[in-house]
Amino acid sequence: MKKFLIIFILITYSSISAQTYIKANAFTTLFTIPNVGIETSIGKKSTFHFDALASFWKSVNGKPREFYTFTPEYRYHFKEKYNGFYAGAHIGASIFNFQKWNYLNTNLYEKGLGYFAGATIGYQVKVSDKFMIDCFLGGGWHQGFYKGYDLTTGERYDKAKNYNKSGESLPYRGGVMVSYKIN
Repeated sequence: MKKFLIIFILITYSSISAQTYIKANAFTTLFTIPNVGIETSIGKKSTFHFDALASFWKSVNGKPREFYTFTPEYRYHFKEKYNGFYAGAHIGASIFNFQKWNYLNTNLYEKGLGYFAGATIGYQVKVSDKFMIDCFLGGGWHQGFYKGYDLTTGERYDKAKNYNKSGESLPYRGGVMVSYKIN
């Protein structure tokens, strides 16, 4: 987490000459899962967006719900930057200690890491000179490398020698970012 904060600060200060917004996802914050980001201009209709999403929940009802995602994304704005529709492409990384959706009624969970690639569509609206709202939805393909464990015994349930692998296509991004222009 400390490395993420250092990278976040470096990106913020390195892009100080460009139009740059810091962001927080209002939707995920309601569920106490912070999603913060930064978006900066890199061309006439292009921006670079980076965000991190984190669930710090070690356990919910005895089941692990901890995960972290880091998503760098290129965005192309059809009308003008920071106003109107855009499309983005991203490649990111994830770390998780989580019970997969198809194991919800069991004592099984997975601990590992992964990478993902996908696309985002969104719409941005300027509220004032300093504030903007960014509504977005994205998804793609996620490849996970994990070890499966049983909560009751602590032993591995999967038969993989090292890491088990799982790939899914799914929606994994979305929300409403409240954005503040820092320059």
